[in-house]
Order: sequence, then structure tokens, then C-alpha cells
Amino acid sequence: MIQKLRLQYPMLFILLVLKVSASGYYAWLNRKPSIRAKDEARLELEICAAHKRTRGTCGPERLKKNLSEHGVKVGVCRIRRIRKKLGIKCKQKRRFKATTDSKHKLPVADNLLNQRFEAAALNQVWLSDITYIPTDEGWLYLAGHKDICSGKIVGYAMSDRMKKELVSRSLFKAVSSRRPDKGLIHHSDRGSQYCSHEYRRLLDQLGMVASMSRKGNCYDNAPMESFWGTLKNELVYHCHYRSRQEAINDITEYIEIFYNHQRTQARLGYLSPAAYEKQLCKNKVAA
Repeated sequence: MIQKLRLQYPMLFILLVLKVSASGYYAWLNRKPSIRAKDEARLELEICAAHKRTRGTCGPERLKKNLSEHGVKVGVCRIRRIRKKLGIKCKQKRRFKATTDSKHKLPVADNLLNQRFEAAALNQVWLSDITYIPTDEGWLYLAGHKDICSGKIVGYAMSDRMKKELVSRSLFKAVSSRRPDKGLIHHSDRGSQYCSHEYRRLLDQLGMVASMSRKGNCYDNAPMESFWGTLKNELVYHCHYRSRQEAINDITEYIEIFYNHQRTQARLGYLSPAAYEKQLCKNKVAA
């Protein structure tokens, strides 16, 4: 009987189950969405847009800052709930192997930082390292220099060979754009490229003080390793490069436009490296 009623008179069945009048049911059916429901729908669109705008790299806290910059005020807890509802997640991290060749008899420098990765001003401490990018044409090697104060990538170079010229090109790019004073600490691992006599002479000519990690200790150059992980997690692992040039174009755009000028960092007060440096300059002028 109940099954027959449900099939032949579905509306009547619904009213009986809900125990409401027909007029009450139709009033509910035609009711406009509440202010809360409209606000929820708007926030879902804003959060999706912010997630896409930040390339899927932001957790709730950084996403809150990005939304605020675009005029959207919302709490972290609500962002978490909506992200979970929509199935929005940050890109997952993957491990990567090191490229350091420390099996050589070249002289090494003392570790002047001892994992104290801090600087009171720009161009006091630079970190450097090399990583690799897979392409269909073979490996693409990437060397970079990072200012520890702002986290900005101040120099980088790419090549199909992992030679000392690669790190020299990255250093030249950093020096030409920053013009640092003498006494800057240049910290790297013990790779043969950094320990080579040519590269050490170059550091001396530029008035830089060499510092090197302990053997086999990746934590001694953690901020640079962290950048490689960020680059690969947010870009490289999600791309298939048919040529080295394709990878070079993609990585250049990521560093120059996104990482240095758009990607915010919690330790910088949710500013990008470029914005943080601009703020430092303003404070220096005001002082």
C-alpha cells in the first residue's frame, strides 16, 4: 500500500512523510535562498578562484591572506570547512634526490652559518645549490642563489651539463642585479662546482666569504633545499617537458613572476619576497 502510494501519488506521499500542509510545502519550495546560503555560495566561488590564482599552493592561512587582499573577509575555520566540502587540497610534496658530488679532494670552507639562517638586511647572506629537472631530451640542471633575508631568488642558471660554469652564471646574474657590498657570506654545499679553484677565486674577486655545509648534511642548506622542494612540488612534478627549452621557459616564469613577486610566505608576514624587500626599503628610508 505504501509503495503504491509512493509511486502513484509521489507528492501526497511526501506531504504525509513530512507531516506538513500542501501550502507549507509549496511555500518552502518557492522560498528564496537565505542570506547565509548566498554568502556560502559566493565564498565557494571566491575560494575556488583564490586556489586557482595561487596555483594550488596555499593552505587555509595563506589563502585567508590572499582572499583578504582581494577584499574577501573570511575566517580560517570557514575556509577549512569549505575547502573540505569542495575537495580542495594543496599539491602534494614528493621527495627528490640530491645532486651534490662531494667525493673530491678540493679544499672546503668552514660552515659559518651552522644552520642559523637569518640576516638583518639584504645581501648579507646568499645560499646556493644545484638541482635537476627531467625532460624528454635528458636532464636539465638548475643552479640558484637565494637571499636569506627576503627569500628571493636573486640569481639562477640552467644547462644540460652540471659544470662549475653553471653556478658561475647563476652568481653573475645575482651580482649584476644586486651589486652587493664586500663581506657577503656565500653558503653552499661541498659540491665540486663550488669547491673548484676557479669558483673560489671568483668569490674572492667579488669580496665574498665562502661558507659550506657539513658533508652529507642537507639541513645545513635547508632554505635552498626547501626552495627546490617548493619548485618541484608546485610546478615540475605536474608537468611533462618534451624539451629542455620548454622546461627553461616554465621555470623562468615560475621564478621571475610567481615565486619572487606573487607567492606569499608566512615568515615574511604573508608578503612575497619582492613585496618584503620593497617594505624593507621603505622602512630604511623612513628611518
